[in-house]
Amino acid sequence: MTSTNPDIAVRCRGLVKRYADVVAVNGLDLEIRRGECFGLLGPNGAGKTTTIEILEGLTPPDSGEVEILGQSWEKDARKLREKLGISLQETQLADKLTVDEVVRLFASFYINARDPNEVLARLSLEEKRKARVGKLSGGQKQRLAVACALVGDPEVLFLDEPTTGLDPQSRIQLWDQIIGFRASGGTILLTTHYMDEAERLCDRVAIVDHGQVIALGTPRELIDSLHAANVIEFACEPDLSEELLRSIPGVTESRRHGPNWRLAVDALTESVPALLAAIDHAGSRLQNLSTHRATLEDLFVSLTGRALRED
Repeated sequence: MTSTNPDIAVRCRGLVKRYADVVAVNGLDLEIRRGECFGLLGPNGAGKTTTIEILEGLTPPDSGEVEILGQSWEKDARKLREKLGISLQETQLADKLTVDEVVRLFASFYINARDPNEVLARLSLEEKRKARVGKLSGGQKQRLAVACALVGDPEVLFLDEPTTGLDPQSRIQLWDQIIGFRASGGTILLTTHYMDEAERLCDRVAIVDHGQVIALGTPRELIDSLHAANVIEFACEPDLSEELLRSIPGVTESRRHGPNWRLAVDALTESVPALLAAIDHAGSRLQNLSTHRATLEDLFVSLTGRALRED
Protein backbone atom coordinates (compact mmCIF):
# COMPACT_ATOMS: atom_id res chain seq x y z
CA MET A 1 0.00 0.00 0.00
CA THR A 2 1.63 3.22 -1.18
CA SER A 3 0.21 6.55 -0.01
CA THR A 4 -0.62 9.09 -2.65
CA ASN A 5 -1.86 11.68 -0.16
CA PRO A 6 0.73 13.39 2.07
CA ASP A 7 -2.10 14.76 4.22
CA ILE A 8 -2.82 11.28 5.61
CA ALA A 9 -0.87 10.46 8.78
CA VAL A 10 -2.26 6.97 9.51
CA ARG A 11 -3.77 4.59 7.00
CA CYS A 12 -4.77 0.95 7.25
CA ARG A 13 -6.57 -1.34 4.85
CA GLY A 14 -8.24 -4.69 5.47
CA LEU A 15 -6.86 -5.27 8.98
CA VAL A 16 -7.68 -8.70 10.38
CA LYS A 17 -6.59 -10.12 13.72
CA ARG A 18 -7.77 -13.40 15.23
CA TYR A 19 -7.16 -14.90 18.65
CA ALA A 20 -8.05 -18.58 18.32
CA ASP A 21 -11.73 -18.58 17.29
CA VAL A 22 -12.27 -14.91 18.17
CA VAL A 23 -12.02 -12.34 15.37
CA ALA A 24 -10.90 -9.17 17.17
CA VAL A 25 -10.45 -7.05 14.03
CA ASN A 26 -12.41 -7.94 10.92
CA GLY A 27 -11.30 -6.18 7.72
CA LEU A 28 -11.00 -2.71 9.26
CA ASP A 29 -10.13 0.35 7.14
CA LEU A 30 -9.09 3.76 8.51
CA GLU A 31 -7.54 7.03 7.32
CA ILE A 32 -6.43 9.64 9.84
CA ARG A 33 -5.46 13.06 8.55
CA ARG A 34 -2.36 14.92 9.66
CA GLY A 35 -3.12 17.40 12.39
CA GLU A 36 -6.46 15.94 13.49
CA CYS A 37 -7.61 14.30 16.69
CA PHE A 38 -9.31 11.09 15.64
CA GLY A 39 -11.46 9.10 18.06
CA LEU A 40 -11.90 5.34 18.00
CA LEU A 41 -15.04 4.47 19.97
CA GLY A 42 -16.76 1.23 20.85
CA PRO A 43 -17.61 -1.10 23.74
CA ASN A 44 -15.17 -3.43 25.45
CA GLY A 45 -14.31 -6.24 23.06
CA ALA A 46 -15.09 -4.20 19.95
CA GLY A 47 -11.48 -4.39 18.71
CA LYS A 48 -10.31 -0.86 19.57
CA THR A 49 -7.23 -1.79 21.60
CA THR A 50 -6.19 -4.53 19.16
CA THR A 51 -6.49 -2.05 16.28
CA ILE A 52 -4.43 0.60 18.01
CA GLU A 53 -1.75 -1.95 18.98
CA ILE A 54 -1.47 -3.03 15.34
CA LEU A 55 -1.10 0.59 14.25
CA GLU A 56 1.54 1.16 16.94
CA GLY A 57 3.57 -1.78 15.66
CA LEU A 58 3.10 -3.75 18.87
CA THR A 59 0.90 -6.50 17.40
CA PRO A 60 1.27 -7.92 13.89
CA PRO A 61 -1.99 -8.28 11.93
CA ASP A 62 -2.97 -11.61 10.41
CA SER A 63 -3.65 -9.72 7.19
CA GLY A 64 -3.99 -6.17 5.97
CA GLU A 65 -1.65 -3.21 5.57
CA VAL A 66 -0.57 -0.32 7.80
CA GLU A 67 1.10 2.94 6.81
CA ILE A 68 2.20 5.58 9.33
CA LEU A 69 3.51 8.93 8.05
CA GLY A 70 4.10 7.36 4.65
CA GLN A 71 6.17 4.51 6.13
CA SER A 72 5.56 0.88 7.08
CA TRP A 73 6.52 -1.17 10.12
CA GLU A 74 8.08 -3.82 7.90
CA LYS A 75 10.62 -1.41 6.35
CA ASP A 76 10.87 1.62 8.64
CA ALA A 77 10.29 0.44 12.23
CA ARG A 78 13.26 2.31 13.74
CA LYS A 79 12.40 5.61 12.03
CA LEU A 80 8.74 5.30 12.97
CA ARG A 81 9.46 4.78 16.67
CA GLU A 82 11.21 8.15 16.71
CA LYS A 83 8.03 9.81 15.46
CA LEU A 84 5.42 8.17 17.70
CA GLY A 85 4.28 8.69 21.27
CA ILE A 86 2.29 5.89 22.86
CA SER A 87 0.21 5.76 26.05
CA LEU A 88 -1.15 2.25 26.50
CA GLN A 89 -4.36 1.33 28.28
CA GLU A 90 -2.16 -0.13 31.05
CA THR A 91 1.45 0.99 31.37
CA GLN A 92 3.74 -0.98 33.69
CA LEU A 93 6.64 1.15 34.96
CA ALA A 94 9.35 0.20 37.45
CA ASP A 95 7.97 0.89 40.94
CA LYS A 96 11.37 1.81 42.41
CA LEU A 97 12.17 4.55 39.90
CA THR A 98 11.18 8.13 40.63
CA VAL A 99 8.88 10.10 38.34
CA ASP A 100 11.83 12.22 37.20
CA GLU A 101 13.95 9.14 36.45
CA VAL A 102 11.18 7.53 34.41
CA VAL A 103 10.61 10.58 32.20
CA ARG A 104 14.35 11.12 31.68
CA LEU A 105 14.74 7.44 30.81
CA PHE A 106 12.07 7.72 28.12
CA ALA A 107 13.61 10.97 26.85
CA SER A 108 16.92 9.13 26.37
CA PHE A 109 15.27 6.85 23.79
CA TYR A 110 14.76 9.75 21.34
CA ILE A 111 17.20 11.85 19.36
CA ASN A 112 15.14 15.04 19.62
CA ALA A 113 13.44 14.66 22.98
CA ARG A 114 11.68 17.49 24.80
CA ASP A 115 12.90 18.90 28.11
CA PRO A 116 11.69 16.45 30.81
CA ASN A 117 11.19 19.35 33.23
CA GLU A 118 8.81 21.03 30.79
CA VAL A 119 6.84 17.83 30.26
CA LEU A 120 6.52 17.21 34.00
CA ALA A 121 5.27 20.75 34.48
CA ARG A 122 2.70 20.44 31.70
CA LEU A 123 1.30 17.25 33.24
CA SER A 124 1.27 18.79 36.75
CA LEU A 125 3.79 16.28 38.06
CA GLU A 126 6.46 18.67 39.40
CA GLU A 127 5.53 18.00 43.02
CA LYS A 128 5.84 14.27 42.43
CA ARG A 129 9.23 14.53 40.74
CA LYS A 130 11.04 12.63 43.51
CA ALA A 131 8.18 10.26 44.31
CA ARG A 132 8.64 6.61 43.41
CA VAL A 133 6.26 5.19 40.82
CA GLY A 134 4.98 2.58 43.25
CA LYS A 135 3.71 5.33 45.56
CA LEU A 136 1.67 7.16 42.91
CA SER A 137 -2.11 7.09 42.69
CA GLY A 138 -3.79 5.57 39.66
CA GLY A 139 -4.46 8.99 38.16
CA GLN A 140 -0.86 10.12 38.72
CA LYS A 141 0.42 6.96 37.01
CA GLN A 142 -1.88 7.70 34.08
CA ARG A 143 -0.49 11.24 33.75
CA LEU A 144 3.04 9.86 33.99
CA ALA A 145 2.31 7.45 31.13
CA VAL A 146 1.15 10.37 28.99
CA ALA A 147 4.28 12.34 29.97
CA CYS A 148 6.40 9.43 28.71
CA ALA A 149 4.45 9.49 25.43
CA LEU A 150 5.00 13.24 24.97
CA VAL A 151 8.64 13.53 25.99
CA GLY A 152 9.90 12.17 22.65
CA ASP A 153 8.27 15.13 20.83
CA PRO A 154 6.23 12.81 18.56
CA GLU A 155 4.41 13.63 15.36
CA VAL A 156 1.67 11.09 16.06
CA LEU A 157 0.30 10.42 19.52
CA PHE A 158 -1.58 7.20 20.35
CA LEU A 159 -3.70 7.51 23.50
CA ASP A 160 -5.61 4.41 24.61
CA GLU A 161 -8.23 5.55 27.17
CA PRO A 162 -5.84 8.15 28.66
CA THR A 163 -8.25 9.71 31.17
CA THR A 164 -9.50 6.52 32.81
CA GLY A 165 -9.14 6.89 36.57
CA LEU A 166 -8.39 10.62 36.49
CA ASP A 167 -10.18 13.07 38.76
CA PRO A 168 -12.14 15.83 36.94
CA GLN A 169 -9.40 18.44 37.32
CA SER A 170 -6.66 16.12 36.01
CA ARG A 171 -8.92 15.07 33.17
CA ILE A 172 -9.42 18.67 32.05
CA GLN A 173 -5.66 19.32 32.35
CA LEU A 174 -4.99 16.35 30.09
CA TRP A 175 -7.60 17.61 27.63
CA ASP A 176 -5.64 20.88 27.48
CA GLN A 177 -2.47 18.94 26.62
CA ILE A 178 -4.25 17.05 23.85
CA ILE A 179 -5.68 20.28 22.44
CA GLY A 180 -2.24 21.93 22.62
CA PHE A 181 -0.54 19.00 20.91
CA ARG A 182 -3.05 19.11 18.08
CA ALA A 183 -2.73 22.91 17.79
CA SER A 184 1.03 22.50 17.30
CA GLY A 185 0.40 20.27 14.27
CA GLY A 186 0.43 16.86 15.96
CA THR A 187 -1.87 13.99 15.03
CA ILE A 188 -3.76 12.05 17.71
CA LEU A 189 -5.52 8.71 17.73
CA LEU A 190 -7.64 8.51 20.87
CA THR A 191 -9.75 5.70 22.29
CA THR A 192 -12.18 6.57 25.05
CA HIS A 193 -15.39 5.46 26.75
CA TYR A 194 -16.26 9.06 27.64
CA MET A 195 -18.58 10.51 25.04
CA ASP A 196 -18.18 14.09 26.25
CA GLU A 197 -14.44 13.64 25.77
CA ALA A 198 -14.85 12.45 22.19
CA GLU A 199 -17.32 15.21 21.35
CA ARG A 200 -15.03 17.90 22.77
CA LEU A 201 -11.64 16.71 21.51
CA CYS A 202 -12.15 14.79 18.28
CA ASP A 203 -12.36 16.23 14.78
CA ARG A 204 -13.72 12.91 13.55
CA VAL A 205 -14.65 9.62 15.16
CA ALA A 206 -15.06 6.05 13.99
CA ILE A 207 -17.47 3.84 15.91
CA VAL A 208 -16.26 0.24 15.96
CA ASP A 209 -18.22 -2.90 16.77
CA HIS A 210 -17.15 -6.51 16.27
CA GLY A 211 -13.89 -5.37 14.70
CA GLN A 212 -15.50 -3.24 11.97
CA VAL A 213 -16.20 0.47 11.48
CA ILE A 214 -19.98 0.94 11.60
CA ALA A 215 -20.06 4.76 11.53
CA LEU A 216 -17.56 7.48 10.63
CA GLY A 217 -17.72 11.27 10.64
CA THR A 218 -17.47 14.36 12.79
CA PRO A 219 -19.23 14.10 16.17
CA ARG A 220 -21.86 16.56 14.96
CA GLU A 221 -22.47 14.66 11.70
CA LEU A 222 -22.91 11.39 13.55
CA ILE A 223 -25.25 12.83 16.16
CA ASP A 224 -27.29 14.54 13.42
CA SER A 225 -27.68 11.18 11.69
CA LEU A 226 -30.10 10.25 14.48
CA HIS A 227 -32.51 12.81 12.95
CA ALA A 228 -33.43 13.85 16.48
CA ALA A 229 -32.02 16.53 18.75
CA ASN A 230 -33.15 14.97 22.04
CA VAL A 231 -33.71 11.67 23.80
CA ILE A 232 -36.45 10.78 26.28
CA GLU A 233 -35.79 7.83 28.56
CA PHE A 234 -38.67 6.50 30.64
CA ALA A 235 -40.34 3.48 32.17
CA CYS A 236 -43.97 2.89 33.11
CA GLU A 237 -46.13 0.07 34.46
CA PRO A 238 -47.97 -1.49 32.72
CA ASP A 239 -45.70 -1.03 29.71
CA LEU A 240 -46.68 0.67 26.47
CA SER A 241 -46.42 -1.00 23.09
CA GLU A 242 -43.74 0.06 20.64
CA GLU A 243 -46.47 0.73 18.07
CA LEU A 244 -48.06 3.25 20.44
CA LEU A 245 -44.72 4.92 21.19
CA ARG A 246 -43.91 5.36 17.51
CA SER A 247 -47.27 7.10 17.03
CA ILE A 248 -46.39 9.84 19.54
CA PRO A 249 -45.77 13.16 17.74
CA GLY A 250 -42.09 13.91 17.14
CA VAL A 251 -40.78 10.37 17.86
CA THR A 252 -38.32 9.28 15.16
CA GLU A 253 -37.12 6.10 16.86
CA SER A 254 -38.03 3.98 19.87
CA ARG A 255 -35.77 1.38 21.42
CA ARG A 256 -35.80 -0.72 24.55
CA HIS A 257 -32.76 -0.23 26.81
CA GLY A 258 -32.88 -2.43 29.90
CA PRO A 259 -36.12 -1.71 31.77
CA ASN A 260 -36.52 1.66 30.04
CA TRP A 261 -37.60 2.93 26.65
CA ARG A 262 -35.44 5.41 24.75
CA LEU A 263 -37.29 7.71 22.37
CA ALA A 264 -35.41 9.85 19.86
CA VAL A 265 -37.39 13.06 19.41
CA ASP A 266 -36.89 16.46 17.86
CA ALA A 267 -38.78 18.81 20.18
CA LEU A 268 -39.22 17.93 23.85
CA THR A 269 -42.02 20.48 24.19
CA GLU A 270 -44.03 18.46 21.66
CA SER A 271 -43.17 14.90 22.59
CA VAL A 272 -43.03 14.93 26.41
CA PRO A 273 -46.63 16.17 26.92
CA ALA A 274 -47.85 13.72 24.26
CA LEU A 275 -46.00 10.85 25.97
CA LEU A 276 -47.45 11.72 29.39
CA ALA A 277 -50.92 11.88 27.87
CA ALA A 278 -50.44 8.47 26.22
CA ILE A 279 -49.28 6.95 29.54
CA ASP A 280 -52.31 8.42 31.33
CA HIS A 281 -54.72 7.30 28.60
CA ALA A 282 -53.34 3.76 28.78
CA GLY A 283 -53.90 3.67 32.55
CA SER A 284 -50.17 3.19 33.19
CA ARG A 285 -48.10 4.65 36.02
CA LEU A 286 -44.90 6.56 35.18
CA GLN A 287 -41.91 5.13 37.08
CA ASN A 288 -39.15 7.42 35.83
CA LEU A 289 -38.51 9.92 33.07
CA SER A 290 -35.42 11.87 32.01
CA THR A 291 -34.37 13.83 28.93
CA HIS A 292 -31.04 14.83 27.41
CA ARG A 293 -29.52 16.19 24.24
CA ALA A 294 -28.64 13.47 21.74
CA THR A 295 -25.04 12.22 22.07
CA LEU A 296 -22.66 9.75 20.45
CA GLU A 297 -23.78 7.25 23.09
CA ASP A 298 -27.33 7.48 21.76
CA LEU A 299 -26.07 6.93 18.22
CA PHE A 300 -24.22 3.79 19.28
CA VAL A 301 -27.31 2.42 21.04
CA SER A 302 -29.32 3.20 17.89
CA LEU A 303 -26.83 1.34 15.70
CA THR A 304 -26.20 -1.70 17.89
CA GLY A 305 -28.81 -1.85 20.65
CA ARG A 306 -25.99 -1.77 23.22
CA ALA A 307 -24.36 0.95 25.29
CA LEU A 308 -20.71 1.84 24.78
CA ARG A 309 -19.84 0.78 28.35
CA GLU A 310 -21.41 -2.66 28.07
CA ASP A 311 -19.21 -5.72 27.54
